[in-house]
Amino acid sequence: MNKTTLINDFKNIFKSDLNPKVYFSPGRVNLIGEHIDYNGGYVFPCAINLGTYALSKKTKDSTFKLYSKNFENTGIIKVNLENISYNPKYDWANYPLGIIKTLIDEGYNINSGLDIYFYGDIPNGAGLSSSASIELATIITLKDMFNLDISMLDMIKLSQKSENTFNNVKCGIMDQFACGMAKKNYGTLLNTNTLSYKYVPLYLKDTSIIITNSNIKRGLTDSKYNERIKECKRALKAFKKVLDINTLCDLTEQQFKENKHLINNPLDLKRARHAIYENQRTINSVKALNNGNLKLFGKLMTKSHISLKDDYEVSIKELDLLVDLALKNKAIGSRMTGAGFGGCTISLVSKDNIKNFIKNVGNEYTKETGYKADFYIVTTDDGARILQ
Repeated sequence: MNKTTLINDFKNIFKSDLNPKVYFSPGRVNLIGEHIDYNGGYVFPCAINLGTYALSKKTKDSTFKLYSKNFENTGIIKVNLENISYNPKYDWANYPLGIIKTLIDEGYNINSGLDIYFYGDIPNGAGLSSSASIELATIITLKDMFNLDISMLDMIKLSQKSENTFNNVKCGIMDQFACGMAKKNYGTLLNTNTLSYKYVPLYLKDTSIIITNSNIKRGLTDSKYNERIKECKRALKAFKKVLDINTLCDLTEQQFKENKHLINNPLDLKRARHAIYENQRTINSVKALNNGNLKLFGKLMTKSHISLKDDYEVSIKELDLLVDLALKNKAIGSRMTGAGFGGCTISLVSKDNIKNFIKNVGNEYTKETGYKADFYIVTTDDGARILQ
């Protein structure tokens, strides 16, 4: 949907003759480094050219009126800025409302209402961070509309805080960081423990990033997510009896091998092994890219998936099938991406093979599962920004 169409729709929905300002925040895909952000290791996401558009103008009262083209049936949601609280009936709007409330609570001067129109082309529930995308789209809108003195890093931190506290989703910081700080044609190697980062050129040459949506809505419950966190914490506690470490990812692979006898619970051992080896895979994958070795990068992606399937146990048979089919159809590498239990895979595919890849993987996936897979050929993108 182009900007002109969105602007005209904004005017129609909010009965306005004035052109709104237009903002955009990308979604993200994590190339490698999964379930690492709460274990103190490295992640390697990039922003993609799918994301969330926010169109806005100030109003003369103190009411925020929020509308999403993706959820037209909910209509316009109206909330006074002095009376913002989480409400299940607000559904999707709790994410932008959380941002507004968090900024107000932090002392930022938000002194009038806004009309905000949202439209996103990220598939819902696919693990491409639609929630962080709408959060960053909202906060970049508020920064500009109210001339707030706030850095991008602080916007990222407050967006995570909003999701953790207002929406009670205990996410790490990777998603917000990727949506806010991304750079076109680069991946971001982020140390989730220190928030130090560096941009790494993505020399994809004749290769494309293809996201395949299993169309299995993510079934990850809070309890399953929290189980993984608890298992990792127990493993860390066991290691800390003899090792001076703060996070699992402080351990090298060699240290893990030498000290794994400290962990008695076999599940905890598997979770720790994934975190520690995935962290090293992420570091090695960046080295491979810097050396122009895309083939090795692809192999590390595939090893990441195997670990997520066998050691971390967050994959499902449909994601495993998509990875197998991708490799069978000449993908350089393939893995599930996101939290797991549904959602998407990411594959590196030669541009001259894209047509056959989509056809063959799609047909075989439907034949095996009865589900239709959706394919997105994506490019990298910059972080959240003003468009117009």
